[in-house]
Amino acid sequence: MTSSTPKFAAIKEFIFSQIESGNWPEHSRVPSENELCEQFAVSRMTARRALQELTEQGVLYRTQGVGSFVASAKSQSALLEIRNIADEIQARGHFHSAELVQLTELPCPTIVAGALGLQRNEPVFFSLIVHYDNQQPLQLEARFVNPKQIPAYLQQDFVQQTPHEYLSAVAPLTEADHVVEAILPDEFTCKYLKINKTEPCLRLTRRTFSREGAVSFAYLTSAGSRYRLGGHLNINTSSKK
Repeated sequence: MTSSTPKFAAIKEFIFSQIESGNWPEHSRVPSENELCEQFAVSRMTARRALQELTEQGVLYRTQGVGSFVASAKSQSALLEIRNIADEIQARGHFHSAELVQLTELPCPTIVAGALGLQRNEPVFFSLIVHYDNQQPLQLEARFVNPKQIPAYLQQDFVQQTPHEYLSAVAPLTEADHVVEAILPDEFTCKYLKINKTEPCLRLTRRTFSREGAVSFAYLTSAGSRYRLGGHLNINTSSKK
C-alpha cells in the first residue's frame, strides 16, 4: 500500500488478502465498522464504504444487526423470483405432496450460525422434507430457521403446507440471496430422491430475510433430470444504472 492509496481502498485490500490467503473462509465474520475504524485509524464512514463496496461486489454479505461475513467464492446466478415448490408443480398440472422426514431443534452449525446471525451451537430449528411431483421425488429441502424470528416453526404441519408458504405468511420476505451449483449426490440425498450416485443434481442454497433480519437458510437439492430453473425478466430501458 502506498501513501496515496485511499483509506477505504486499503481496508478493501486488507480484507481481500485475508480471504485469498484462506485466513477468513466462507461465512467467516469480518471485523465490524468500529473494529476497522480502530485498526486503520479512519472514520466510521470510511469503514462503512469499504464494507458496502465489498458487499455490492459479492465478496461479503451482511446480516442486519450482526455484521459482515465472507460470501461464497463460487459463481452466483441471480434467480428472478422465489416460487413455492407446490405452486411450481401445480402450475404444470401435476400433483404435489410432501414427506416430512424430520422437524426438530438442533445445535446450530457454524456455517448456519453465520448466515442467520446466531451463535455456534445455539438452538436452531431444522426441517427435512421431500417434495414429490406426481409421487416422484423431486426436491429434498433441508431448512434451518431462526427461532428468534419464527418461534412457532416446530408446531406447524408441513405436509399440509410448505415451509415457504408458512414463512411467507408470518414473516413476509423482504430480500434473499442464493447460490446455484451442480453437485453429485451423497448417499443421504440418493436415498430420499431415489437416484443413483452418478445422477447430477442442482443444489440451491438460499437465505431469506424479513424486516427483522435473517429468517431461514436452506439447501434445496433436485435431481438434474427432473428439475430446471428459469424465469422471465422485464427490462425498463428508460432506467439508468
